[in-house]
Amino acid sequence: MTLQFQPVASGARLADQVADALEAEIRGGRLAPGARLPTEAVLATQFAVSRTVVREAVSRLKSLGMVDSRQGSGVYVRAAGAEPLRFEAAHLASRDAVVQMAELRRPLESEVAALAAERRTPQDLARIRAAIGALDEAVAAGQGGAEQDLAFHLAVAEAAHNPFLIGTLQYLHGLLQGAIRVTRANEARRDDFAREVAREHERIAQAIEAGDPVAAREAAKTHMDNAIRRIGQADPAFWRQEGARLAQPLVEGRATRQR
Repeated sequence: MTLQFQPVASGARLADQVADALEAEIRGGRLAPGARLPTEAVLATQFAVSRTVVREAVSRLKSLGMVDSRQGSGVYVRAAGAEPLRFEAAHLASRDAVVQMAELRRPLESEVAALAAERRTPQDLARIRAAIGALDEAVAAGQGGAEQDLAFHLAVAEAAHNPFLIGTLQYLHGLLQGAIRVTRANEARRDDFAREVAREHERIAQAIEAGDPVAAREAAKTHMDNAIRRIGQADPAFWRQEGARLAQPLVEGRATRQR
């Protein structure tokens, strides 16, 4: 039997609707254990959504232990009673390292944004806007945007005109770069995450442009709080597939400093 899905409705999160429809087919036995899911392109066409939405929905099913990816073959329904994905010790270490780096960044980014709102020049504002534009272009081109994301935060730091703060961020550059690569990779898997990050960057920029240090500090703090939340919501499949690999420099750096 060939399955045919109906386009999802606007309003509720699209990825959740797609995941719920696929889950219903699996639980109802219409997609039996060992059956291969329709291709990403077919699902995107039938549900009338983007392939990114389909990937996010399938990722949710993977985290529930309902489907598995087979390299070069596709996504298959797991056998009943198969053991679901779990966090392993290495993956927990990776997640903790990324969260701890975000905790370090939170007070730094907050103070930098507040100072930037007080001291920014027209040239600083132009650099911040250019960084946001470059990040938008990278995302539109299907790139992760980690380098452009870091460039945005460094442009804000330059607007603070405090060489010690800038020096601290430059000293942490490698770790910042590693942490942002992980958070961007996680956020790219979900459309809602990507939209959140874009809105958070925009709020930081607007507060700096308005010369409002209180709003800028709060916007930067909220951005880092949400980055921690988004990492906490990443499913085990993310860490198995790419998260742990991207976080490895952070894990190694943390281990060195604990000795």
